[in-house]
Amino acid sequence: MKLGTVEIDGLTAVAIWVAESKIALMPRHYSNVDTVLRSQGAWSIDANAAIESSERYSTEEIAWLPPIVSPGKILCVALNNSANPDRIISGPETPAMFVKPSSSLVGHRHPIIVKDSYGRVHPEPELAVVIGRAGADIPVESAMDHIFGYTIVNDITSPTMRAEDTFHYRAIHPASDNPAQVSYVESWVSYPARYKGADTFGPMGPWVVTSDEIPDPHALTVRCSHNGRVVTDDSTANLRFSVSQVIAFVSSYLTLQVGDVIAMGTALRPSATGGAVQNVDLTQLGGTIEVSIERIGTLSNPVEHR
Repeated sequence: MKLGTVEIDGLTAVAIWVAESKIALMPRHYSNVDTVLRSQGAWSIDANAAIESSERYSTEEIAWLPPIVSPGKILCVALNNSANPDRIISGPETPAMFVKPSSSLVGHRHPIIVKDSYGRVHPEPELAVVIGRAGADIPVESAMDHIFGYTIVNDITSPTMRAEDTFHYRAIHPASDNPAQVSYVESWVSYPARYKGADTFGPMGPWVVTSDEIPDPHALTVRCSHNGRVVTDDSTANLRFSVSQVIAFVSSYLTLQVGDVIAMGTALRPSATGGAVQNVDLTQLGGTIEVSIERIGTLSNPVEHR
């Protein structure tokens, strides 16, 4: 089933995909997909009833919000594509993550805001997992049981702000020969709050597709287009760490809660027309970015320069 959060007649509601360009609305006490997740499965009866009998709406007459309006955390897996090991000079052999703030989220068709002070800004198309059952120290073998469904995240990124917020410094460590003393180790560190978390840097949606409709999340085509030109043509088969591996690893450090979102990493393989998402400087080019993932749908956002 495909579920989305929409605004219609000044109220928010949960939309259910019925047919091409047509949706039904769940009862209004389901104000967003977050409330569906908290219903502990009771939502499915109401959803089926809405499909059978409720009024139909066109997808063109509604406003889309992020399907998960207030996730407790949005975890993003860094460099999780099989193309990345050739680029990594040094790095971990396990998933590495950063947190994107929920304030960065916007829905389908809402603008991505860019400013001259942001410098270069580019898209990053990603499959995302929505957690439906909480847990910590989750075994790999049962990790998939914790998934409610899948959605699309466009992990908007500013390399310019990343460079501005990177320190080349001398880190302080206990001295190896005398732990009471200190030694200085040359290091680099970058902080992602601005370059990953600025307002509107987290387009998400339009749909969450329940996990029963996607039996294998590692067999989905991922495409990213700018103004209609396909830039990325990739597959989730190229994820370096699988969905179950990421869930198991993450949950050994951070308790996963219902409604948490995990973005699985940027699809990188260029399309037949060449180039890379890093070439699409939204600050300079503007336009519209679309991310399409097989079985889930298309997330489209115009760019607005301020």
